[in-house]
Amino acid sequence: MWYLIIFGILVFGQFIFLNSFLTRIAGAFITLISNYYLMKKILVVLILLISPTVWGQGLERFHSYPFETEFAASADGKNVAWVVNDQGKRNVMIKTGNDLPHAITNYDQDDGQEISQLVFSPNGTKLVFVRGGGANLHGQNPNPSSLSEGAEQAIYFKDLSSKNLPSRIAQGNSPLFTPDGLKILFAKGGQIYETNLDINAVPKLLFVARGTNYAPKFSPNGLEILFTSDRGDHSFSGIYNTVSKKIRWIAPDASLDNFPVWSPDGKQIAFIRYAGIKINEIKNYIAGIKFSVWIADAESLKAKMVWSSPSDDGGFAQEREKPLAWTATNRILFYSEHTGWNHIYSMNPDGSDLKDITPGNQSEVENFTLDAAGQNIYFDGNKDDIDRRHIWKSSVMNGNPTAITLGDGIEMYPAFGGTQLYCFRSTINQPMALARIDELKKATVVLNVMVKAPAYSAQSFIKPEQVIFKAADGTTIHGQLFIDRKTTGKRAGIVYMHGGPQRQMLLGYHYMDYYSGDYSFNQFMANSGYAVIAVNYRCGIGYGKNFRLAKNQGPRGASEYQDVVAAAKFLQTLPEVEPSKIGLWGGSYGGYLTAMGLSRNPEIFKAGVDLHGVHDWSFDAQDATNGWGLGKNDMDLARSSSPVADLSKWTAPVLFIHGDDDRNVQFQQTTDLVTKLREKNVPLELLVFPDEVHGFLRYETWQNVFNSAKDFFDRKLK
Repeated sequence: MWYLIIFGILVFGQFIFLNSFLTRIAGAFITLISNYYLMKKILVVLILLISPTVWGQGLERFHSYPFETEFAASADGKNVAWVVNDQGKRNVMIKTGNDLPHAITNYDQDDGQEISQLVFSPNGTKLVFVRGGGANLHGQNPNPSSLSEGAEQAIYFKDLSSKNLPSRIAQGNSPLFTPDGLKILFAKGGQIYETNLDINAVPKLLFVARGTNYAPKFSPNGLEILFTSDRGDHSFSGIYNTVSKKIRWIAPDASLDNFPVWSPDGKQIAFIRYAGIKINEIKNYIAGIKFSVWIADAESLKAKMVWSSPSDDGGFAQEREKPLAWTATNRILFYSEHTGWNHIYSMNPDGSDLKDITPGNQSEVENFTLDAAGQNIYFDGNKDDIDRRHIWKSSVMNGNPTAITLGDGIEMYPAFGGTQLYCFRSTINQPMALARIDELKKATVVLNVMVKAPAYSAQSFIKPEQVIFKAADGTTIHGQLFIDRKTTGKRAGIVYMHGGPQRQMLLGYHYMDYYSGDYSFNQFMANSGYAVIAVNYRCGIGYGKNFRLAKNQGPRGASEYQDVVAAAKFLQTLPEVEPSKIGLWGGSYGGYLTAMGLSRNPEIFKAGVDLHGVHDWSFDAQDATNGWGLGKNDMDLARSSSPVADLSKWTAPVLFIHGDDDRNVQFQQTTDLVTKLREKNVPLELLVFPDEVHGFLRYETWQNVFNSAKDFFDRKLK
């Protein structure tokens, strides 16, 4: 009989697990065995209790699935490659023809060494990539595992016809194949080098030039190389001739010239120009700056302006992989926010016939790619779905966008391999994975069906709910609510703030690995009996230029903090939430806002987890504020807009988490605040990761962070 079988399993479980709790359950089971209907209810509970997926109600259920990035394709589309980060073990995957995807590297350690910049040779038979991160101000590469031999950033080469593992070629980054595919150019120490693909080769300087030289691009005939030379307060676009071995400068000016591109025939060059930097000026790139598009003759080197932004549209609008393009159909494409939303514009090379080819309010564009004929762009954006991303198609000449992907997924980074369109796609329970797009069916197919970690449980995820509420000044704020509607009773609430601040959390797994992890943790907390709200406060992207450039933000008044308070008050109105038990957490800018909540509103926020946050805007302002453009006269306002200005109110416990090789927020921001709070006897806990960077590179680090944060909130709010 079925109940005898179950009883036998339970008795056997006593010996397997040596658990007195199960022993008592088994005894109760025998006593109640005659009551069939009561037995059925108890049996359900028992099965849940002994189920491995429930016993393993840990972070791994949400945080152990691979995350995929860095797509590259051969020109003919027969070979595609990308990077898979599987619990910190990063490897290059490749798919050739009709073969199944397979790894061409065998890195089996969670060592924090990133893989990026995948590039195929012109004939598609060779692949190069970069392993390791860039150096900090002291010339040290990220080494979060504290490897005794140190770490480097190096270029690796793989011949696809060989069964050998990739070979290390040279230290450096930004590899670019020569047109014949026999050599590569790469950057190192602000100079451009050339080398063949022999592991014994000695790289040589391509040329010597002052400043930091980067982003080489071969001319259509392969004889000249376009590059940018940054000189600090100004920058030039240069041309190096591989035959004459001479450098020529394009319309040199007291300005910042960037992002040069060749015309299809190689006779002209387009570039973007900003004003140069004045004495004692600190550029506020977050606020945006004016820019213009220029066209130069490749022979005479004379240039003329063909379009100028009518407002401060630079900075964010140009922080794209390809901010300027010259199509095969002889159109210039560029980004601008001058109508209030980040869109792509198309015009003739003389500046005539300007058209917004991604029109529409309530929609922003992040990335685009061109089809082979240069007639259409495929872009990702939040058009018609403001808290997600989808792929759209639009004519370079006429615009008229049409949706290519639809639904509850999030699709990003469109790219072509031959004629096949690809993207990275996530859902509410699957992080970013490379997918083919069937344009006719408006469907996506994931290429690499990875073997999930045993603990991963797609069924455990809660569908995040879009919520919209008002801040105290009437500003409309969007967020995502994570709450398990299947459970009853009051629960603690947690407010989450993203970093950046130029970010937007979405209704599913994020397209950046940092925020993908944060999404996993919010799911974990919701499944652990909390109500979590991720708040998209002003200063973030996705809701237009005016929202991103909100007045008095950050060190100039912290206007965005009222959105955090509004999110907390929204949680307090929910019948499922215990209003007296509200916590908050976030990283980087979100860490700053976490500390603001604990210092300013102790009546609301009872505990917080602060990851590498800014705590004093006036401290070494140029570095700490990462381009906020603060001068000496701004320091009093900057300090009053910081958590350190209100320490007299701080009473709630806090967990600080920071890596001491942080290249974004100085570690001393944490040292300073921890010391001050200890002097005040504020209850605090501290988790320091020697040699970790800002966006923690090791899976083990993130596991430690999230499990420690969960334990902290459990002890302080439950």
